[in-house]
Formats: sequence, structure tokens, C-alpha cells
Amino acid sequence: MAAPQDDMFSLCVDPGKVSSCVEVRFIDKTKGKGLFARRSIKKGDTIFVERPVVSSQFLWNALYKYRACEYCMRALEGAEENARRLSGKPGLSLPYPELCRVQSDRQQACPHCQVMYCSSECRQAAADQYHRALCLGPSHEDPDHPLNKLKDAWRSMHYPPESSSITLMARMVALVKQANDKGRWQKLFSQFCSRTANEEEEIAHKLLGEKFKGQLALLQGFFSAALYEDHLSQWFTPGGFRSLFSLVGTNGQGIGTSSLSQWVHACDALQLPAQQREQLDSFIDQLYKDIEKETGDFLNCEGSGLFLLQSSCNHSCIPNAEAAFPDNNFLLHLSALSDVQPGEEICISYLDCCQRDRSRHSRHKTLRENYLFVCSCARCTSQADEADVTSEEEEEDEAEGEAEGDEMEDEMTDV
Repeated sequence: MAAPQDDMFSLCVDPGKVSSCVEVRFIDKTKGKGLFARRSIKKGDTIFVERPVVSSQFLWNALYKYRACEYCMRALEGAEENARRLSGKPGLSLPYPELCRVQSDRQQACPHCQVMYCSSECRQAAADQYHRALCLGPSHEDPDHPLNKLKDAWRSMHYPPESSSITLMARMVALVKQANDKGRWQKLFSQFCSRTANEEEEIAHKLLGEKFKGQLALLQGFFSAALYEDHLSQWFTPGGFRSLFSLVGTNGQGIGTSSLSQWVHACDALQLPAQQREQLDSFIDQLYKDIEKETGDFLNCEGSGLFLLQSSCNHSCIPNAEAAFPDNNFLLHLSALSDVQPGEEICISYLDCCQRDRSRHSRHKTLRENYLFVCSCARCTSQADEADVTSEEEEEDEAEGEAEGDEMEDEMTDV
């Protein structure tokens, strides 16, 4: 089945690129739909660039002062400002400051609630699409405002690292509220993968923990008080809210932006004499060590979005494509990790590199717990006869190794 060529796809991706490069097909009731190549794709090629139907920065991320455009999630702080905050060194100066691409002079605030945008274009796009329905005006710091109560409730239930966001759901409602053709947006959201009632409950349990039923009911109450919309009345019932919660949890794609990362990549591309290259690399290595000591691994401005085409990509433990955000905003670039033949399915990995390196049994455990399916990719099939090594056993081995390392470090300290 060819990818739909209606205006819903034109919201996100150039339809010409979609029709010439990939198509969405229904596979079966278990896997649902998948993304397939319409022509040969070479390793390293960009398969498509897609903008999200809706996206949002994580609430905890914003609370930790990761400043991002409220619309496109472009990092708003310059590379040097970013490095100073993350390393805890307010006097730090970065070499080659001209490589930072953040344009502070273009940034604009909403005149009513003061949320920030990277440009007038993003401010206008947000206002036209959803922000008017969500703008808090002078009440943006009022803890009793219904939207702030909803956000506080979410933060109290879902601690970092966040894997979803109530603000994504709020923006979905706001998009429909502001739309002239409300049915068109409802149809668009129905294109995303949905789950059975039992699976929805599992996803809610995973995201909210043991007390998820009470927490889900509490969130639903705050959600309804802040956002109720007649055209979406089904989303505000207990079952409908759980379905919406599951849709975002199932289809949400993480988005990461960083002015510092962009600066580092730009530094890597510089043609420098050997001594200058060595000095610059040494500076960057030390900077990352300082950041790890001060901040840990929490480096990027992070959020999530719903991407229509990307959500059609199934998982493989040996993926032939990967998503990235090289433009330092919400534009998703899907690139080929290997040559892809016409008719071949385009798959990404739902696991990170470390998880993919673990045993088949461990990978399956992670995928069952987080995505509710059993992987049957070529790698998993080829390893079907391997002994089942559980995640717990692997983690115990890793923990023992870390403990031994700590003991050795203590001994060295004592000496």
C-alpha cells in the first residue's frame, strides 16, 4: 500500500520525497504498518527529513534551566553559556566562539506569557497552531492556574529521565481547539499506533509506577479542568484519557538539541595544524570530563514529538536506519546505516547501543517491558538457540565488575 498522499503528510514531509523514497505498508495484525523503500538507498543517505505533528520539551528539562524554543525546541543558550552552566565554571571561555550558531538577536518572547522562541517565525507558528489555547498570560507563574496544576501533578508523578510528557497531550488538544477543520486533526492523530485496553494499562503502569491507576485518574481530572474540548470529549473519559496517554507513550520519539554539541561538531570539521588540533581536542575532552563530574550524562535539551512517518518504522536489533536531529531543532533526519534495496523494510532500533550489545534474552526482556512485543529480526532469529542469559544475571556481572573497580580505586586511594 503506497503512503497516503493527502495533505496530512504535507504537514510533515515533502510529499515528493515520500513518494519517491519510501512507502507505508500494512504488514499484519501483530506488526501493524511498516516503512519500505521504493528505490535503492545508499548507506549514509538521508531517507527523509520530517517535522513533528506536535512536540514539546520535557517539563523537568525546562525546570533544570535547559532553555529551548517553545515551538521547534532549538537550544536558546549559546554554546559558551551552555558549557559554563553544565560544567559549573562561570568563567569558562570557548575557543572559536564564532562557530556557535545560536542567534540570540532573533529570539522573541510571547508578549503575553513570556515563553521564548528562537525567531518571530516560530512564535507566529506556535500562536497560529496551538499557543493561543495554552497561553497563560500574566498567570504563567500562578501555581493555582489549571495548566500549572496539571504540570505540577505530572512532575510529581514522573521523575527524570522522562519518556513522555503531559504537555505533548495538552498541545494535541490545543491543536484541535484552534483548528478550523477539527476533524482533519483528529484523523491525523488516528494514524498513530494504538493499543488494546490491556496494553494501554501496561504502558500507563510502566510510565507512572505502582500507583498508576490513582495517578492516571488524578491526571485526568487536572487535564479535564485545564483543557476540556467538546470535539474531543472521548479523550476526557477514563478510557479515552488512558488511550491518549498510551498513544503518546507508544509513539513518542525523543528529541535532543544542544548548542554545545553543534559547536563541538563544527570544531571537529576545522582544518587545523596538528598542534592546534591536539590542543583543541584536549580542551574538549577536559570540558566533557568537567561536565560529567558536575552534571552527569544529562547534556542535551530534551523533549519528545509525534512523527507520522518515523512512527511507521518497526524495530530491528540490526537497524538499517537511525534518526538524528542535526539541525539543533525538532526536524528529524532519518539516515541509512547500510544500503537498502527496493522493497526492503526500513527499521530503526528502539534500543540504545549498550542495550543492543546485550544477549537476545536481555533485549527481548527490555522490548517486552517497554514496547510490549517480541522481536523476530534476523539477529534474534539467528540467536534463537543461544542460552537464555537474563538481564538480572548480566546486571549482576556488571555490578560485580563495578564493585571490584571501586575496591581497586579504594585501595589506590589508601596507598
